[in-house]
Amino acid sequence: MADGEGQAGMANYADDAAGGKYRAPALTKGLDILELLASAEEGLSQVEIARMLDRTTSEIFRMLVVLCERGYVELGGSDTYRLTTKMFEVAHRHPPIRRLTSIAGDAMQKLANRINQSIHMCILNSGKLLVIAQVDCPDNNLNSVRLGAQIPIYDSASGRVLAAFMDDDGLANLLVLAGDEPRDRRARFLADLEGVRRSGYCEGESLTIEGVVNLSAPVFDFSGKAVAAVTTPFIRRLTGTSNVPVEEARAEIVATCRDLSNRMGAGVAR
Repeated sequence: MADGEGQAGMANYADDAAGGKYRAPALTKGLDILELLASAEEGLSQVEIARMLDRTTSEIFRMLVVLCERGYVELGGSDTYRLTTKMFEVAHRHPPIRRLTSIAGDAMQKLANRINQSIHMCILNSGKLLVIAQVDCPDNNLNSVRLGAQIPIYDSASGRVLAAFMDDDGLANLLVLAGDEPRDRRARFLADLEGVRRSGYCEGESLTIEGVVNLSAPVFDFSGKAVAAVTTPFIRRLTGTSNVPVEEARAEIVATCRDLSNRMGAGVAR
């Protein structure tokens, strides 16, 4: 098929999809349940799911049976349903994520040991940050981010790092996906990007936890695209012998990300 014909076909498909020509009610119900349970830490009962999705309990029951059989959902105590880790496992079969985590795991742990700080890696997912890897340092006192957490881009150094190296169209799309925010918050976010792009890293006081300095640097792939950010919520410990200054920690993170980028093939693009 010629390129023009292919593009026309995709355009027709998009129009039909927008108009509701292609419908899959069972799939829609299943996805609705998964998305609802993803935001319910304690799980939900069948009745609660039906009420919140404005469905009957009988149609929700059939979907829950299938989702349980496939391992995406499990029935816990008090007759509540909750997600299993299967969705997370399936997501990590995606080659770019699998390659990132397989390359980064050992390097991140060595970095955490050297600077005595917890480290996490984020990617962008539907306008938010998704934590796909996390390691702790040897110290007893930790400040870490939960694996699998989704973080608003405006609150983070990781978001600034990934946004700073986007082209104009990519950044505009990211802001749409991120949703409406107060004008001053978005303006502050955008104002920070030039400095991050110029320095090659982000360093700044945490916007969510007082006394924490976020340090973050990008990992580039073979195309030169920033595909992940490696970040530490740096805390200054008052005791212990293995503390490093923030400047040294920042240099270590930048060096680690440079090495990871080379292993992802970024040297070819550069």
